[in-house]
Amino acid sequence: MKKIITIVSCFMFSMVAIAQTSVTKVSKKDKTAINKSVMSETGATAASSESLSFKENEFDFGKIPQGKPVTHVFEFVNTGKKPFVLDKVQASCGCTTPEWNKDTVAVGATAFINVGFNAATEGPFIKSIIITYNGDQTKQIIIKGEVWKTPATSAPINNSLKSLQTEQ
Repeated sequence: MKKIITIVSCFMFSMVAIAQTSVTKVSKKDKTAINKSVMSETGATAASSESLSFKENEFDFGKIPQGKPVTHVFEFVNTGKKPFVLDKVQASCGCTTPEWNKDTVAVGATAFINVGFNAATEGPFIKSIIITYNGDQTKQIIIKGEVWKTPATSAPINNSLKSLQTEQ
């Protein structure tokens, strides 16, 4: 039985080694042709696919206190040739909540995405928000910052006050 397992293992190892070393060489000319073919099949080029233009793609809240939710408004413009609707705006986690208008954004019109962040846990954070529009196009915006731990009480406890209260 050990011999069979050893033979099968050697055979599998040699097949993996062969699969890893077989490389198909593609010339530069063929790569260009493949890229053009893919672009024509998808009907997209880099310039024409960008119809959602943000004033800023990233916002840094800096240092924020723990337990205080914060928000930021991302402004964007429809720079495409036809109106569109934001199909979905999805945050990378539940602590980030995007809000947006579900109306059609006309060509040249400005619209907004309000992104809230619940600063519940201390430490640095980077959160991404993925915007899906025109059915299959996506864009990413990012919020980041650092949450600092707030003190348990609003002011230091004054123990001398306790002694004054008990003397009366």
